Amino acid sequence: MSLQSDSSVNFTPTEFIAVVNQTLEYAYSSVTIVGEVASFKVNQGKWVFFDLKDEESSISCFMSLWSLRTPLEDGMKVAVTGLPKLTKWGKFSLTVQSVRPVGEGSLKKAYELLKKKLTEEGLFDVSKKRSLPSDLSKLGVISSTGAAGYADFIKIINARWGGLEIKVAHTQVQGADAPDQIIRALEYFNQHGDVQVIAILRGGGSADDLSAFNDEKLVRTIAASKIPVITGIGHEVDESLADLAADVRASTPSNAAEMLTKDREEEKIRLLKTMNRTKQIVLQEVEKARSLNRDKVERMSKSIIAKYINPMLEQNQEKMRKCLELIIEKHSNLEQLIKQKIKLLEVLNPEKILEQGYAILSGKISPGNVVKITTFNNEIEAIVKSITERRKNE
Repeated sequence: MSLQSDSSVNFTPTEFIAVVNQTLEYAYSSVTIVGEVASFKVNQGKWVFFDLKDEESSISCFMSLWSLRTPLEDGMKVAVTGLPKLTKWGKFSLTVQSVRPVGEGSLKKAYELLKKKLTEEGLFDVSKKRSLPSDLSKLGVISSTGAAGYADFIKIINARWGGLEIKVAHTQVQGADAPDQIIRALEYFNQHGDVQVIAILRGGGSADDLSAFNDEKLVRTIAASKIPVITGIGHEVDESLADLAADVRASTPSNAAEMLTKDREEEKIRLLKTMNRTKQIVLQEVEKARSLNRDKVERMSKSIIAKYINPMLEQNQEKMRKCLELIIEKHSNLEQLIKQKIKLLEVLNPEKILEQGYAILSGKISPGNVVKITTFNNEIEAIVKSITERRKNE
C-alpha cells in the first residue's frame, strides 16, 4: 500500500480485500438476514452453498455442513445469521453461523425433511425404545424452571406418590440457544447425573416456539442417551422430532408426571386387592393342608406366612413410613412458618412499641394547634407552642 501526493491510497487487491473485511467486521460483526433459499447445494460432503434472495436482490451464502442444524431446500424462507465477507476473488459472501426456518410452511418443510432423513437412518425405531423403571427414585429434569409446564409437572409429582429425588437442569426451551443448552444438560446427566430417567419438559406454544425440539443435533443426542428419556413437550396434538427420538413420549408435562409416578389412591386400592388375594390363597392352602394332616397344616401355615404375608407387611410398612415422614416434614415446616409470622406481628404491634416508652403524636403540627399524644397508659391533649428544626448527628 502506498500514498500519492493527492492523498489517495493505493492498495494491492489483497490489501484492499483485507481492509474491506476489517471495515465490515467492525461495522457488522454479525448480521441476521431473512430471505428465500435458492440454488442450494452441498459440495464434497463438507461445504454448503446457497443464495438468499428477495424480490430484487440476492446474497451468496457459505457454511460447513456440520454447522447446518436443519435441512434446507430451495424456496424455504429462513433467517440466516452470519459474517459479511469479501472473498479473495472479490465476491461478496455471507459466512453463515446459523440458519433457522421462518414461517409455518418452512418450519413444516424442515420438519418433514429431517424426519424422513432420521427415519431412514433408523433413529426412531420402536425396537430401540426402553421402558421406564418401576422402582424410579432418582429423576433428572431438563426444563425452564420459570415455565408453567415445569410448575404443573412438580405439582402433580408431589400430589401423587412423591418421594422422588429430583435433579433439575434449568435451560431455555425456545429460541436459538435452547438446543445447545438442552444438549449440554443431557450430556451432564449422562456423565454425572446419577439418575434413572431424564425428563425433557416444555409447555405449549406456537410452531416457532417448539422448533428448538426439531434441531438435528438435539434429536441425535436424545437418541444416543445412555439413560432413558421421556419427553413432555407442548400439547397433546403437538409432535416434535425430540418426541420421536425419546424412549417414552408424554402428551404434556403433566402427563409425564403421571407416567413417572404412582397414584396414592390407586396404590392403596391395589395393595388392598393384593392383600385380599393373598388372604384367599392362604385360606385355600390352609384348608388343603388341614384335610391332610394337622402337623402339615402348621408347617405349611408358617411357610405361607413367611412367603406371602411377611414380605407384603414389610413392603407396606416401608411405604407407609415414607408417607408418614413426608406428612410430618410438611407439618413441621408449616408450624415453623406460622411461628415466624406470629413473632413478626408481635414485633410490629403498636402496643408493644408504646410499652417501651414511645408515644404516638397525631394532629396538625403547627404553632397554636391542639395535638393528641398517646402513651401506653394515657391520652394527652397539648397545644403546640413552637417548632424548631431538629439537628441530627452526622
